[in-house]
Amino acid sequence: MITSLIGYLPASVRSRFEHRPYLKQIVGNSAWLFADKLVRMGVGLIVGVWVARYLGPEQFGQLSYAIAFVALFSPIASLGLDGIAVRELLRHPLKKDEILGSVFMLKLIGGGVAFLGASTVIALMRPEEIQARWLVMIIAAGLIFQAFDVADLWFQSQVQSRCTVIAKNFAFLALAGIKVWLILIRSDVEAFAWAATAEIALGALGLFIAFQSAGNAWRTVQPVMARMTSLLGESWPLLLSGLAIGLYMRIDQVMLAEMVGEREVGLYSAAVRLSEIWYVIPAIIVSSVMPSLTEARARSQELYYQRLGRMFVLLTGIAYLVAIPMTFLANPVIRFLYGESYEAAGHILAVHIWTGVFVFLGVASGPWILNEGFTRLSLYQTSTGAISNIVLNLYMIPHYGAFGAAWATIVSQCLAAWLLNLFSVRSRQLFWLQSNAMVMGLMKRDP
Repeated sequence: MITSLIGYLPASVRSRFEHRPYLKQIVGNSAWLFADKLVRMGVGLIVGVWVARYLGPEQFGQLSYAIAFVALFSPIASLGLDGIAVRELLRHPLKKDEILGSVFMLKLIGGGVAFLGASTVIALMRPEEIQARWLVMIIAAGLIFQAFDVADLWFQSQVQSRCTVIAKNFAFLALAGIKVWLILIRSDVEAFAWAATAEIALGALGLFIAFQSAGNAWRTVQPVMARMTSLLGESWPLLLSGLAIGLYMRIDQVMLAEMVGEREVGLYSAAVRLSEIWYVIPAIIVSSVMPSLTEARARSQELYYQRLGRMFVLLTGIAYLVAIPMTFLANPVIRFLYGESYEAAGHILAVHIWTGVFVFLGVASGPWILNEGFTRLSLYQTSTGAISNIVLNLYMIPHYGAFGAAWATIVSQCLAAWLLNLFSVRSRQLFWLQSNAMVMGLMKRDP
């Protein structure tokens, strides 16, 4: 598909691809991922808005609270292994079965622990609220199926995301149709929680089939205790970082529910859905260029930082293209999509949309952190961001509700993803790369 499209490009552009097959592979991989995310953004937005309008701010807030609550435990299911696993697959391709088997077993154990943790904590927090407990338990069950994402990690290492896209899109579209059916038959909120878990389970089945169809044999994938110990020994700072990120990405919705009620969570979640829908873009680009960055670092530091700098500028530019117009269009967009019952979410969206600038910068820092081995530095920064978000929310939510939570999120993201890099010698070079990107490459300072 990509080869045929490249044939229509101008000769000057086409020549860049003809003698650079790896670049063509990256562009092709990114095209598949973008196609996947465009489908998810489009269909997900339509169906998600329809679900929100059907449930109303109160019930939508209940569902959003359960999803946010489970998200606090989801890093335990992934154990911070994803980026490390891709790196190890690139470095040791002949150890594929050992690496994948070890990661699968760790993720399976992590998913079970996350499920038990979420179920236990919600039972202690809300012992009298049966519905809240059921919603959390249903959604948390999906964490166990995420172990099958190891197939996706192998496809990432091969820069071949087409199979993953097909498998996960099938599950996504199937469950989108089921959600529409649930609306039409006027189902209760628990049915939508089951649909969320079913999507993860069906996606896991699709990944299993795709992995087998690509010439791999799942029966040869075997965990090795020494490898598991080694992976976990390196990933634990990333696990703790993931928990910290989960805190400052989702604790606001949990705190809103506990402090001002679930209707406010519904309004906030409606705004956040439109703000966070764009966060897939940096993930797509970073996952596609990660092999190229790892290869560049092995060749030359100059080439490595050139590529990092270009990636930062690109992602920051995209973040600006989203945030600037949405600042002025937030109110009419909310009214058009969600209706008058969600009108108060407009000013929340106008503020929260700027969180994306720092989220994009943070995601783009991932390859640098992994390649330089600064996982503990990442843990310090994300932990600081999480603590600052909780402290700010304790003050802002009682005074300003969801609007205050949006400002707390921006400040904590700015601190964790960008500003703290200035105060460490190890990360100051990253700070200047990010700062240069924030002014679109106009700084003269050499990072």
